[in-house]
Amino acid sequence: MALRYDTITFLSDYGLTDGFVGVVHSVIRSIAPEVGVIDLSHGIEPYDVRGGGLALARSAPYLCPGVVLAVVDPAVGTSRRPIAVEIGDGAAVLVGPDNGLLAPVVGLYGGATRAVEITNELYRTPSESTTFDGRDIFAPAAAHLCMGVELTDLGPLIDPVTLFPAMVPLPREDEGRVHGEVLWVDRYGNAQLNIDEDDLTGFEDRVRLVFETTSRSARIVRAFATVDPGEVGLIIDSYGLYAVVLDRASAADEFELKAGSAVTIEALDEQRQPGIVTPVTISPRPV
Repeated sequence: MALRYDTITFLSDYGLTDGFVGVVHSVIRSIAPEVGVIDLSHGIEPYDVRGGGLALARSAPYLCPGVVLAVVDPAVGTSRRPIAVEIGDGAAVLVGPDNGLLAPVVGLYGGATRAVEITNELYRTPSESTTFDGRDIFAPAAAHLCMGVELTDLGPLIDPVTLFPAMVPLPREDEGRVHGEVLWVDRYGNAQLNIDEDDLTGFEDRVRLVFETTSRSARIVRAFATVDPGEVGLIIDSYGLYAVVLDRASAADEFELKAGSAVTIEALDEQRQPGIVTPVTISPRPV
């Protein structure tokens, strides 16, 4: 018996200026009127597949069980596959393009239970368009799954090994320095790094942060308000990763940080020259 879901969590790079998000909501409601839709975010930077995937992964542990509809799709209309991926033996189904967007969440939950390519015209919105798969393919698929349509009715099974992998930036240790990068800047200007507590084992509470254009000493803190005026803080954020912060000010603006900016953390040694910032190698991590 097919599972039924009562919640769709929706993420995209559509923004809220145009009618794209509203149209997707309406398509879902026309098929599954009792299903609740949670808008996780529509502020992902246009075409930023990696950013969208990381946003999903940050949020996944806190999402209501159900269907996740994710659309960041710069290759819409090409041969890239529209897919639905079941994780946790049906605890959730991820619907979106096979371009790496869904891969971080799939990996977080130990891989896919099953995956299909969405090809069945019965579960699509009739359209000649090839530019709005969120409306024509992904939204109908998500809604029909909530109504109890079996995953394999959407299309043929595909080997999860063939799914496009996530591009995950990994930190690198070199001569006592940890080279990382900014994953995300939130609306407060806090710059989340791809560095966690284990990566800084052995470091003191005060460290040096080396940015692309400058370096500053920083103190590892537990709360934003404990960062003194003029001081830079390094805090474990709500997702378990270090973030560069200022108290009630934007660290991103202060140090010209954005997603992908290189940041090196090293011991605070006044006799040691700041390390040279080197780009972090982004390697595919199979899921």
